[in-house]
Amino acid sequence: MRRRDFLQSAVLGTSALARVAHAAPPRATDIVTLGPDKVKLSRLAVGTGTKGFMKSSAQTRQLGLQGLADLLRFGFDNGVTFWDSADLYGSHPHLREALKSVPRDKVVIMTKTRAQTAAEMRQDLERFRREIGTDYLDIVLLHAVMRADWPERLNGAMEALSEAREKRIVRTHGVSCHSLDALRTAARTPWVHVDLARINPAGVLMDADPTTVISVLREMKAAGKGVIGMKVLGEGQLRARVDEMLRFVLGLDCVDCFTLGFESRQEFTDLVGRIPAAA
Repeated sequence: MRRRDFLQSAVLGTSALARVAHAAPPRATDIVTLGPDKVKLSRLAVGTGTKGFMKSSAQTRQLGLQGLADLLRFGFDNGVTFWDSADLYGSHPHLREALKSVPRDKVVIMTKTRAQTAAEMRQDLERFRREIGTDYLDIVLLHAVMRADWPERLNGAMEALSEAREKRIVRTHGVSCHSLDALRTAARTPWVHVDLARINPAGVLMDADPTTVISVLREMKAAGKGVIGMKVLGEGQLRARVDEMLRFVLGLDCVDCFTLGFESRQEFTDLVGRIPAAA
């Protein structure tokens, strides 16, 4: 066995490799069930936040309102029914535009908030729904938490999200982590139903080395949480190794689905077409 194959087996685990070997090849359009609230969504999400900051992202900057809305609709028409957005990306109006010709109940919308208090969270949820043009949000995450004590610091925001879930304004909630300490806290926090985790085999833009991150994600799965992978291509830094990156994330037994940021129909078609072959 070559060293690379040996290391991959060690990371994925023999059971995961066996499933990959005997199951039908996974596809971007496969419907998976996420977390304890059992949200059904496509294995792949159309991301809108590559290099996202200050209400802007590569997608919103390069494609504009109509261009990104058209790309979201193109994804929907090709069976990718999971849209990944955030307040920080400035992509809510683009989702609203796409929903003019896409049935709301046929897509799953994820967004993220930097709210810290209950009042801020309630204001964000009202504004987000207005900006997107929807009565409810499928997945809402606390965005880019970094401290180990984030549940204590963000308790008010968490309580408001739980309240929104009870009122069915939000279907499920969780967190996206940007440090290993925050990720470990998320694994042991019952309030977290969904985690958005940075994962690729090269360790690019991740919270720790792949083996360490995978061990924490397996704790999450064992606790019944849903796990969404992000930074699978290292925000584009790993694009030259795309098949290797896809093979890695598809082989993990601790990632339910993942998001990729596309900047054209051609890129979408290319990456979606690579998924079955990569697995």
